[in-house]
Amino acid sequence: MNPYVLAILLSSLGLGTTLTFASSHWLLAWMGLEINTLAIIPLMAQHHHPRAVEATTKYFLTQATAAAMIMFASTTNAWITGEWDMNNMSNPLASTMVITALALKIGLAPMHFWMPEVLQGLDLLTGLILSTWQKLAPFALIIQTAQAVDPVLLTALGITSTLVGGWGGLNQTQLRKILAYSSIAHMGWMIIILQYAPQLTLVALGTYIFMTSAAFLTLKTSSATKINTLSMVWSKSPILTTTTALVLLSLGGLPPLTGFMPKWLILQELAKQNLPATATIMALAALLSLYFYLRLCYAMTLTISPNTINSITPWRTQTTQFSLPLTLSTTIALGLLPMTPAILMLAT
Repeated sequence: MNPYVLAILLSSLGLGTTLTFASSHWLLAWMGLEINTLAIIPLMAQHHHPRAVEATTKYFLTQATAAAMIMFASTTNAWITGEWDMNNMSNPLASTMVITALALKIGLAPMHFWMPEVLQGLDLLTGLILSTWQKLAPFALIIQTAQAVDPVLLTALGITSTLVGGWGGLNQTQLRKILAYSSIAHMGWMIIILQYAPQLTLVALGTYIFMTSAAFLTLKTSSATKINTLSMVWSKSPILTTTTALVLLSLGGLPPLTGFMPKWLILQELAKQNLPATATIMALAALLSLYFYLRLCYAMTLTISPNTINSITPWRTQTTQFSLPLTLSTTIALGLLPMTPAILMLAT
C-alpha cells in the first residue's frame, strides 16, 4: 500500500477513536465510530484475496448494522428526553438498544458470530488492529452508558461471552480464530465488572491489549497461522518460543504473569459485591480458555514436528520487521503483576 494512503488511513483511525473519546453528544460519538470503521476497511481489503474481501464485507455489514442501531437508539432517546447528551439515557429501551449495538461492535456473545470469521480472513497486523484499537471507541461509550443499563443484561452478556469464548476456541486449529475466541472471553470479563468497578474494566482492557499485541506480533514474527506450524517454531527461534508460551499462559490468567492480575481483581470485587455464584462461573469459564492456551503451549514446546507436514515450512531467514514493539508488549504481558498496587492507584 502507498505510504501516504497508509498514513491517512492510520491517522483517520486515530481521529475516529479520539473523536468518540472526546464526545458527550451522541451524534459526534456516532461520527467517530463511522470514521473508525471506514478507515480500517481499506486496510482489511488491501491484499485483494477472496478471504480478505469476504472478511471486509462481513465486517462492514455488522458495523453498519451496529451504527444504525446506535443512531436509532440515540434519536429515540433524544425524542423522548429532548437532549442528545450521553449521560442522560433515561429511557430503558434506548439504553438497551445502545448496549446491544455496542456489544455487536466489539463482538460480545451472543453477537459474536462475525468476529472469528472476520479475523480468520485478515493478515496478522490488521487482525491486531481489529482486536485492540477497534475495541477502544465502543468501550468508551459502553463505560459512559453502563450505569443506565439493566445490571442483569450486563451480567448475562459477560457470562455468555466468557463461556462462548472458552467453548468456541476448544476445537479450533487456526490461530487467528483461537485469538478471536480469546478476545470474546476477555471482553466478557470486562463487561461483568463494569457496573461495580469501572476502573477494573480499564485495567483489564489495558492488560488485554498488551497481551494480545504480544501474541499477534509473535505469530507475525514466526509466520504462524496454524497450530501445526507452531510445532516447527522452536527449532528456528527457541527464545521466542519460550516467551510465546509464557504470553499464552498470561492470556490464560496464570500467576505470576500479568494476565492473572485483572482476573484476580475482578473475582475479588465480585466476591465483595456478594456475588459468589457469578464469581464461580467466571472462574470455571476461565479454565475453558486456559485449556486451549495450554494446547498451544503443548504444541509449541513439547512436540517435535513430524517429517511429513502438510503446511509450508517458513524460511529460516532473519525477519525484517521491528522487534521493539514485540519486546515491549511481551515484557509488559509477562512482568506487570508486582506493579498491581501502583496500577490500581493510577486507575482509581
